[in-house]
Parts: sequence; structure tokens; C-alpha cells
Amino acid sequence: MKTFELKGSLRSDLGKKATKAVRREGVIPAVIYGGEKSTDAISFGVAASDVRKLIYTPEIFLVNLTLDGKEYKAILKDIQFHAVSDEVLHLDFLHVFEDKPIVIEVPVVLDGLAEGVKAGGKLSLDTRKLKVKALYKNVPEKLHINIEHLSLGKSIQVGELSFDGLELLNAKNAVVCRVQLTRAARGLAAKGGK
Repeated sequence: MKTFELKGSLRSDLGKKATKAVRREGVIPAVIYGGEKSTDAISFGVAASDVRKLIYTPEIFLVNLTLDGKEYKAILKDIQFHAVSDEVLHLDFLHVFEDKPIVIEVPVVLDGLAEGVKAGGKLSLDTRKLKVKALYKNVPEKLHINIEHLSLGKSIQVGELSFDGLELLNAKNAVVCRVQLTRAARGLAAKGGK
């Protein structure tokens, strides 16, 4: 997993007025959860320009977060956007530890050329990210799935996949990808059958 360096400053003033004032200064309010106790939550602010590359990317990062000199390892868990302007309103981070598993969505990458595509079918990626549970050091940047054996009309479901050190949390019957029969392929099949 790639790392991302981020600096923030702790916030003591909480509430609507203080939060609006912070946002006017170009700072995004944020919280880091998951400390030693379940009630631990640290409120802080980060500059909007500092998190742009963390937010607008399909990649996942381990964030080395420095808050007023103290360091934390975290992952970005949730982003809250304004409904109209798409401005980032709030960030939620999860504090990660060496011995505690985390739940995170990892992008899926399809490797190879499917047999069904060679035969005229169309490849469809139905699930772009899979939810996994693992120790943060075992989480890969992407989940690679070999599709070379996939024939016309066939699919790969979550239950058919397994990765070392990862537990897949999606429904077992959820379709990850499939090769659909196109109109042209149906026409060729009909001509060949006569």
C-alpha cells in the first residue's frame, strides 16, 4: 500500500460556528477514530490543498498523519461532500494498528484477454472495488483477477475468489465480471446452427 504524508492541526473549538469559520479559511474539518478506546476521537483540520491527491484518486493510501508533532497511521474512511458545490465538507480517518484488522475497499484489476471476448463477447466489470478485511500491511493496492479462462456467457463471482491474508466481505454471489453475448455473436451462433 502506498503512503501519503499529511499534516494537520488539532481543533479545540467544535460546533457549527467554529466549523464554518474553519472552512472559510480553506481548512477541512476531520476526525480520526479507532484509538485504544472505542470512544477515542481526535478532531483536527487539514488544508484543502494538502488532501487533493488523497481524495481524487482511485488508489488507496496508508496516511502518515502528523497532528501538532504527534504521529498516527491511518486510512481515509469517509468523505463528506456538499450536495450542490461538491466542496469537501468533512473527512473521517481510521487509526490503524499492526495487530488490528481493518475493513477497506480495494480496486479490482482484470488481467488477460478472456476467451469469450475473442469469440465476440463483451467484457463487463460489474464490481469495481471489493470490500476486504485484513491487517493493513497485507492489503494490496489492487486485486488482480485472471480472466483468460472466462468464456461467453460466463461470470466470476466473489465466492470463487480467494487472496492470501484477505477476507472478502462482499456477498458470495455478487458478480465481479462477466462476458456478455453480443448481438453480433448471437447472429454468428444462429447462422452456424442452421
